[in-house]
Amino acid sequence: MTTTPATPVTADRTDSRTAVVTGASSGIGAATARALAAEGFRVVCAARRRDRIEELAAEIGGVAVACDVTDPASVATLAATVGEELSVLVNNAGGAFGSGTVETADPADWRAMYEVNVLGVLHVTQALLPALRASGDGLIVNVGSTAGRIAYEGGGGYTAAKHGTQVVTETLRLELCGEPIRVSEIAPGMVRTDEFSLVRFDGDRAKADAVYAGVPDPLVAEDVADAISWIATRPSHVNIDELVIRPRAQAAQHKVHREA
Repeated sequence: MTTTPATPVTADRTDSRTAVVTGASSGIGAATARALAAEGFRVVCAARRRDRIEELAAEIGGVAVACDVTDPASVATLAATVGEELSVLVNNAGGAFGSGTVETADPADWRAMYEVNVLGVLHVTQALLPALRASGDGLIVNVGSTAGRIAYEGGGGYTAAKHGTQVVTETLRLELCGEPIRVSEIAPGMVRTDEFSLVRFDGDRAKADAVYAGVPDPLVAEDVADAISWIATRPSHVNIDELVIRPRAQAAQHKVHREA
């Protein structure tokens, strides 16, 4: 795997396949956009922060679209920009907000997590399914989490939302069986990115850093992006239903090796 910036797409490197990556302004989304561009895709980088995705799109020869996946009108603009055919959709936009117990959690945080992790996937998938179908060989990769497979204290809202992502993925695969569209989920474990834990703990750097304290070599965004790129480049008849990816130091959600 390489973490060097992708060479901008040119006419002799691509077969005109288009990929959409939501949440492309940072972390796994930005790394995935670079990885798919390196494979020859024309990448539509979608996120709310226009300045970041414009810089990324310029770097990889892609297209920047300001998009809030929780807003159907914004998603419709994304679909119009994509056009009639789409080969790959990576539903990466998501997030965790707060770490309260079920007893103390702010319902607004839970609502926001459901909106982006579940309804966001729904809005974007509904809008882009016609273009995926028209390509004759479409792929949807939903970015879930190991939190979508097991519960843990203080994570009720996030685990509920990511369980939702998983079930939406499974249901969609059943409903599209027989059509030329593959449906996959990638479920990362402990990934250290610039923003995920910082957002979850409302900007508290000490709490965010404590998540990874003593953990030798947690995953980084490029590790997950490399796996997504691998899924996207399998032969058309090969569907990777789900791929759980963790660092070696994390044997399970509750079992993490930490060095003193």
